[in-house]
Amino acid sequence: MRESPAAIERARWAVAVIFLVNGVVMGTWAAQIPLLEERLEISHSTLGIALLTMALGALVAMPLTGMFIARFGSAAVTRAATPVLLLAFPVSLLAPGPSLLMVALFFYGGANGVMDVAMNAHAVTVERKLGRPVMSSFHGMWSLGGLIGAAWAAVLLPWMSPVAEAFLAVGIGALAAFAALSFFLSSTSDRGSIGTKIALPNKATLGIGILCFLGMMSEGAVLDWGALHLRGSLDVGPGVAATGFAAFSASMAVSRFSGDRLRGRMGSVALVRWSGCLAAAGLVVALLAPWPVLAIAGFAAVGLGLANLVPVLFGAAGRIPGQAPGAAIAALATIGYAGFLVGPPVIGFVADATSLTLALGLIFLACAAIAVAANIVEPAERVAPAAGT
Repeated sequence: MRESPAAIERARWAVAVIFLVNGVVMGTWAAQIPLLEERLEISHSTLGIALLTMALGALVAMPLTGMFIARFGSAAVTRAATPVLLLAFPVSLLAPGPSLLMVALFFYGGANGVMDVAMNAHAVTVERKLGRPVMSSFHGMWSLGGLIGAAWAAVLLPWMSPVAEAFLAVGIGALAAFAALSFFLSSTSDRGSIGTKIALPNKATLGIGILCFLGMMSEGAVLDWGALHLRGSLDVGPGVAATGFAAFSASMAVSRFSGDRLRGRMGSVALVRWSGCLAAAGLVVALLAPWPVLAIAGFAAVGLGLANLVPVLFGAAGRIPGQAPGAAIAALATIGYAGFLVGPPVIGFVADATSLTLALGLIFLACAAIAVAANIVEPAERVAPAAGT
């Protein structure tokens, strides 16, 4: 089906709003984690297990999402997943104990996994039809949403209950999401475009997939544990703790909105290498800083470094010679989001065995590995993007 240029442009902004709303939910969740741990009086390892159930929910749902998209189209799947996510998040905060928290987070993770893959699949379709790169801007909107969610929490949590704050944020997000979803492209735009089977990585996509895993694992670790580090190591209040993730999201948004221009000037390999170096250096500052303001600046530097890794890596996978772009991106997304969701629980287990600061040091090693192995994305340099349809 050939949509008009106006319809494609409307779809572009609609996808941007959905990325924004998803980011708001995740930013609000990041600010709520320390308070949830305190309310339930659970250890880092118990919280890590709860986060693992969230990861398991996503990992069960995401491989199936490609088949749902093949049958119904990414627009229909996004429309179905969005209200489930918006309801599952605040409900999880009502859990009276760790067992029910794990059950709630399993469904929350599953809903987020489906929405994540579906909205990215629709973003790929919109980008292809536009005929120019816009993925960095979509991910920039997600980071902007994280900033809004965390900043909203920093302002309101000292004055209202966590559950009330979450429902208020979700209610506003729902109004924006439901308006935007009506402007998505037709479900026939990509129905069946990535096949009816689960997309698995092969030799061509595995190396890029490992980098994506490390990058998104690092992003997820800062999302879930950054506020706890500030609160526990530097003894700050919940509002200041939320500010750390707000700075991280703000720097990611700034970097992603300029990502396409940076890639044009530096090239993909150099951008990935310097991104990994900056993220590693920022994390050292965030973990060793004796003052909250310096630690927050460190988290901002981590955001600048991690920001463009996912858009560049998705582009590299979609341009591998002899590979179907849709299948390659689907395989990469599964590996990457596995890192985003599995990494934080691992940090929890290591933190209980050692310390949270030492556990987050693992993310330094991941960022350093990305910088060393940046040449893996060279296919994005050799092959020009396909023209839009």
